[in-house]
Amino acid sequence: MELHVTVSGRRDLAGQIYRQLRTSIVDGRLTGGTRLPSTRDLALQLGVSRKTTLDVFERLLAEGYLSARRGSGTFVADALEHLPAREHGHANPQIRAVSRGSRETNVSRGVEAQPWWQAHAQAVPMPGLDARLACDFAGGVTDKSCFPFDAWRRCINDALRVQVRGHGMYHDPAGEQSLRLAVSRYLAFNRAVQCDWEDVIVTQGAQHALDLLARVMLRPGDVVAVEDPGYPPARVAFEALGAKVVPVPVDDEGLIVARLPKTARLVYVTPSHQFPLGMPMSLARRVALLEWAQARGAVVVEDDYDCEYRFEGRSLEPLKSLDNAGLVAYVGTFSKTIFPELRVGYVVPPATLAAPLAHARQVGGWHGCVLTQTALANFMLNGQFARHLRRMQQIYSVRRASLLAHLRGPLAPWFEPVLPNTAGLHLAVRLAAPVDQAALVKAARAASIGLHPLAPFYVKAPVQSGFMFGYGGVEVGQIDAAMTSLAALMRTF
Repeated sequence: MELHVTVSGRRDLAGQIYRQLRTSIVDGRLTGGTRLPSTRDLALQLGVSRKTTLDVFERLLAEGYLSARRGSGTFVADALEHLPAREHGHANPQIRAVSRGSRETNVSRGVEAQPWWQAHAQAVPMPGLDARLACDFAGGVTDKSCFPFDAWRRCINDALRVQVRGHGMYHDPAGEQSLRLAVSRYLAFNRAVQCDWEDVIVTQGAQHALDLLARVMLRPGDVVAVEDPGYPPARVAFEALGAKVVPVPVDDEGLIVARLPKTARLVYVTPSHQFPLGMPMSLARRVALLEWAQARGAVVVEDDYDCEYRFEGRSLEPLKSLDNAGLVAYVGTFSKTIFPELRVGYVVPPATLAAPLAHARQVGGWHGCVLTQTALANFMLNGQFARHLRRMQQIYSVRRASLLAHLRGPLAPWFEPVLPNTAGLHLAVRLAAPVDQAALVKAARAASIGLHPLAPFYVKAPVQSGFMFGYGGVEVGQIDAAMTSLAALMRTF
């Protein structure tokens, strides 16, 4: 028979022929038992050397697509007729007809994800940064241009030298000892969280820590309490494992403990800087939450995001520093202090959860990048991390002051900052006058300004009209220009 195979140019001739023959066999255009021309005839037909066609046939024979019969020739293997068809149906009409009549073969649908994942196929619901805008006030953005990459490069090089000398073996699932030591020292000095290096488990960001905690603590149907408004990726992490997520309202003192569901097995909170509104949880509420958790045997997951940057007064100590009963799992990340692409976080769990979490970390991916962890440990232990934080504190403080000056000045008739909000890299702002939010967002975008409403962070609590103003990724000049334009825009509403 004559095969419909073509070659172009003179490069990778064997590869071109191989891919076309394999595709014809897999798609059913060459059915099982079909006799192929000899390697000599095929070489003459295509104008290539016989060695080229011999190499192709030998590869297809070795992979099982062809079978050779002594004295008869080379044939397409029979077993491939039973290969499941593509979603649109098999190329061979006979096989397609048989498949349509079979109850065991479904050519119109492939494998399907579980219903929850089909319903939540979109990305985690968080505002994204649009680099096309002159000024986008998206939250969760850091300024990489201020990062000391020269110092980081030296840390990476040192880590490479350490890695070269090491053995080619898997490492501790809980993370590199040097980084766990650096984190424990940092927490003791900066956050009053007393822990040994063995208590720290390194993760690939805060979201990974939440996923690990949910895996070891929750069964399908267990109740998880979250703040409302709150952090959408946390809700998604718990829902993905089959938990029943119950939103609990917040007020000026943080999470309303009296509204917690009695059957909650896990409570997720952001007490140092409530997300997204920004106020800290009062000491009375912290004590009440710990009492509530102890009475019910629940774990409190404390996400201490953005805790490094505080601009007014002294910060309240974390829940973890008040925890004497082993109730709080303290979660932190380097996404806001360095940059999100680093993908390094940590959790300091209750002692009873340390071994299960390390096991879950091993089962889910064994351990993170040893090179990155070693470099980050060097960066912290040699003082570069502390110097970077001090510098960024000053930079972000100026940006925050500029933003507040506009909100309390020309924009005061329309916007009211949510206070107290003394930390972090964003400000939550309520609308002080009735304004069509959707129209304002559209008009601001036309003026190359990105505004992000608070509404997506609410679940059941009454939605407060307002916006999140992130200032981590915008410079003072951009803030001044954008807020001046916004004030002019507001006068048209």
